Amino acid sequence: MVSGIECFAHHGVFDFERREGQVFVIDLALGIDTRPAATSDDLQQTVDYGTLVDRVRAAVESDPVDLIETVAQRIADVCLTERRVQWARVTIHKPDAPIDATFRDVALTITRTEAS
Repeated sequence: MVSGIECFAHHGVFDFERREGQVFVIDLALGIDTRPAATSDDLQQTVDYGTLVDRVRAAVESDPVDLIETVAQRIADVCLTERRVQWARVTIHKPDAPIDATFRDVALTITRTEAS
């Protein structure tokens, strides 16, 4: 699991969200068979989390869209391009969502598999 990946992007339905941008925070849980890496102690036998985080950040910070659902799917697609990832659970937090109420967080979690 990688949690708390901070990204700054311009997603949102409202013009000011697109113009000013805001912080999004990403949590990833990945389904991988860790036995080959555990046996060999070789990074090539698992997911390089540093590289994956760089790719996730690039996906979040590019091409603004209206919905966090779209961003979450984009992130899941990136994770599933890693050959060892069987499934990905992506949570995207939008802590500064434009809601006229006191709240701690707005988040969406999706789970995708190789086949979906």
